[in-house]
Amino acid sequence: MRLTGLLMALLALIAAPVAAEAPARLIPLERQLSALAESNPGNVGIAALDLRSGELVSVEGDTPFPMASTVKVAIAALYLAQVEAGRRSLDDTIRGRSANSLMEAMMIHSDNRATDILLANLGGPHRVHQWLHDNGISGLRVDRTIAQLLGDRRDLNDVRDSSTPRAMVNLLKKIDSGSLINRGSRSYLLSLMARCQTGKNRMRALLPGGTRVEHKTGTLNGLTTDVGFITMPDGRRLAVALFARSGSNRPATLAQAARVIYDGFVRMVTGPFGGGFGTPVAAR
Repeated sequence: MRLTGLLMALLALIAAPVAAEAPARLIPLERQLSALAESNPGNVGIAALDLRSGELVSVEGDTPFPMASTVKVAIAALYLAQVEAGRRSLDDTIRGRSANSLMEAMMIHSDNRATDILLANLGGPHRVHQWLHDNGISGLRVDRTIAQLLGDRRDLNDVRDSSTPRAMVNLLKKIDSGSLINRGSRSYLLSLMARCQTGKNRMRALLPGGTRVEHKTGTLNGLTTDVGFITMPDGRRLAVALFARSGSNRPATLAQAARVIYDGFVRMVTGPFGGGFGTPVAAR
């Protein structure tokens, strides 16, 4: 890990300047992430949002990437919003299974059949897409069922069922803040994401032991994705979206990006202008 960190720092020094959309104190981190993306074949998209300060760092942040199974976060959120509205229940039986068991299968094991059962019950992909649009989430599209997506000819540049990294962290922010679902639904969804059994070689692979991660992965031929939340040592939380299209070593690239993000935010809060890890955390 030390060698990887030194290599990334060196690449960051020689990388081309990054468009300065990030806050000044995050520009070194953004350059390091840009260097990581440039050093790997294919196309890498990254966004990381500090949910406390609102500070964002991104690489290819406005470029659409196929979501693959990360779309399941949006499907789960809409179902929970419908539960809150009294239109559905987690105890409902859908095609012989409880909604709760379908949600667990979808979010923990990335079960595609369970996903399409829930999606059909909600009214189909267009219903999820419209709900996201109505709630101010642009740059993220839901067009097909999982069965349709897998059955169609693969085109990793197809804008259907895609999201930009920036749009994905916006969705995560709205879930976390309670503007899409309430606190109880949020806790339920995050508990499922914390138990995710897929893609252990991605976002959580290189983070320090004990780091809390709530995430959802996605995989297609030539595509590796992982989105979710990382809790930092001082209690602040990051919404993170990682996409890698084409090229090789995609899971390792996402794992390295997550660690670079983690280390970059640690440096930011422990530097000369940071509050340090002794700063009290507001009750949530």
